[in-house]
Amino acid sequence: MAESPDISSADSTPENPGSGSLSETPDTTGGTGGTPRRGRVRGRRAAVMAVPATAALAGLAVLTAQGALGVSLYISGMPFTVTAKSLDGTGFEQFGALDHMIKDSPNTGDTGGDVLVVTSAIKKATLDSLCQSVDLGGINLLIKAGSGSSKVQANDLTTDSTLLSGDASFNNIEIGNDASTLDKAGVQGPAGVFSQQADTVHIDNLRQTNYKTTAGTFTLPGLKLSFSDTGC
Repeated sequence: MAESPDISSADSTPENPGSGSLSETPDTTGGTGGTPRRGRVRGRRAAVMAVPATAALAGLAVLTAQGALGVSLYISGMPFTVTAKSLDGTGFEQFGALDHMIKDSPNTGDTGGDVLVVTSAIKKATLDSLCQSVDLGGINLLIKAGSGSSKVQANDLTTDSTLLSGDASFNNIEIGNDASTLDKAGVQGPAGVFSQQADTVHIDNLRQTNYKTTAGTFTLPGLKLSFSDTGC
């Protein structure tokens, strides 16, 4: 699943600039459980407004956040990985945003304290075999849930993501909407911003690098929290 960020949109494969992907996202490592490297955001306003032109098919972001539900949160600046065998969502919307760290955050790195993200929102979501991990520096905090007959359920679920991948399909998708007119997930973005929405979304082999997640309700059957040498 705010700070009134400058925003835009993202693609279902955001590593492919110019064909509908988020071209200014931070660099990430390709390995499982790897920790993404935050890249420099140069000319942040220009970068964010350039995203719409490169993000027409950003359907793989399943969740997102900032500003979407009017929640004012500063990010820690520590990215976390989210995976799931599948996600089914009703009421999907997506655009782009800037996340902000607190002043003098130790995790600023070379980002200047701002991280360009994909903002997505799902009104109602079901996730099979959810895994979430965060690298704490040599050890990973690992959370798993929904691997049995009962799946993870969430309402008004949003995340801010810098990396999104999976195999996605949509029902009644609309691409190129003004973000202020979105009505599928109960979230509206600023006027004049490129966005997209769909009645439903299905994603297999979901993988995300996120900086923030919010939800109205979040049910995690079979929740297990542990420390591990490897992440999701």
